[in-house]
Amino acid sequence: MSRFVLLKTLFGPLLRLFFRPRVEGLENVPGEGPVVLAGNHLTFIDSVILPLISKRQVHFIGKDEYVTGRSLKGRIMAWFFTGVGMIPVARDGGHGGVAALMTGLRVLEQGKVFGIYPEGTRSPDGRLYRGRTGIARLTLMSGAPVVPFAMIGTDRVQPGGKGLPRIGRGRRITVRFGTPLDFSRYEGMDRDRYVLRAVTDEVMTEVMRLSGQEYVDMYATKARAA
Repeated sequence: MSRFVLLKTLFGPLLRLFFRPRVEGLENVPGEGPVVLAGNHLTFIDSVILPLISKRQVHFIGKDEYVTGRSLKGRIMAWFFTGVGMIPVARDGGHGGVAALMTGLRVLEQGKVFGIYPEGTRSPDGRLYRGRTGIARLTLMSGAPVVPFAMIGTDRVQPGGKGLPRIGRGRRITVRFGTPLDFSRYEGMDRDRYVLRAVTDEVMTEVMRLSGQEYVDMYATKARAA
């Protein structure tokens, strides 16, 4: 039994018991072959819930600080996050984005599922922010379809992305998957900035439709800094 299957077996029932997640459109995720899952990012536990409700293991980029702790807590976190599919990457400095892109391409070349939050960071206020074009580079360079998804209600379960998740009435979670997006019409155009922006905006439009969030045409990092 793989560590991923073990973690799903252990924590999947607990997730269903405490948060009763409603999962819609999971059949839209192809059962085999490379796939990019692209969605909104409301809070820290999004990256815990997505792998646990998915039928296929979802690989995603995470801060390397989540797996470098030497304490007992740090070792447990490293065991859990790498088990559910997190790939630690040092994202500080000018090469972080390149490292994340190359990691995603390697995952897709192996025929696996790669999850990404095009906003690049958690939403500071629950609204949906402008997507970074890394998602477009990833799908155009790999040829993998993009399945948009929306996390709904996770920010009420874990406000601010910190502390233990809250349980109780009014805190039910919904994860909604849309139909796959095919961008093969743009094959070989992964260096065209207008194409990259068009692809990214099409993905974000679908995420907005699925999530029902208000859209803000600026980067979330800029909104945080304001």
